[in-house]
Amino acid sequence: MQRKAAQNNLESLCQSRLFMGISPNDIPQMLECLSATLQEYAKDEMVVREGDFVDDVGIILQGTAQSTKLSPAGKQIIVSLHYPGGYTAVLTAASRGRRCPMSVKAIEPLEVLFIPIRNILSPCTKLCMAHEQLLGNLFDSIAERALELHDRNDCLMMPTIRDKVLTYLTRVKRETGTETFKIPFDREAMAEYLDVDRSALSRELAWMKRDGLIEFSKNEFRLLQEVATHSSSD
Repeated sequence: MQRKAAQNNLESLCQSRLFMGISPNDIPQMLECLSATLQEYAKDEMVVREGDFVDDVGIILQGTAQSTKLSPAGKQIIVSLHYPGGYTAVLTAASRGRRCPMSVKAIEPLEVLFIPIRNILSPCTKLCMAHEQLLGNLFDSIAERALELHDRNDCLMMPTIRDKVLTYLTRVKRETGTETFKIPFDREAMAEYLDVDRSALSRELAWMKRDGLIEFSKNEFRLLQEVATHSSSD
């Protein structure tokens, strides 16, 4: 990768957990040693397809991507969103030989920095302290990604649409630390993420508003009650 490209994206790289604690001055040389490459994608272009072998850790520098999975019935399910500083298929890259269980698609023009996982795991003769930090950060990144998937499973395992919505909104509120917050989904994407019917989700949101549990306008929400479980109308 050319040094100029690395310099232009230092801010996004510094936001990545992989380069946490590493001096920005060291990053360009590290990228050269790691044989990092920069790839651009147009909107709706596939970055990774379900079933692909993945040998590189992909760090998003610009744009947004989403991970999706097809159900046995062929229904698309949104697994997660990826923003600058986030990863594409980091768990699969670290698994050595397993095929990616989901697809990653650009939902707006995207720039991704790819680093071969073998180069991260191999001993480095230059910048040894920085490379040691990189290895530690990689394991932290893997753990963080696994916890993100665990959070989504918390939503999916809920028995009703109402419980799914409350579980998801409670988590977003906790993460944002604000009473009123925005979610990164429109209704269709929210339904895909929660794996529910869009019309049923819209009805349930209206009933939850009627019951004094939430307020919302488009993708902006406010939780009015902190209750672990509620009876559902679905």
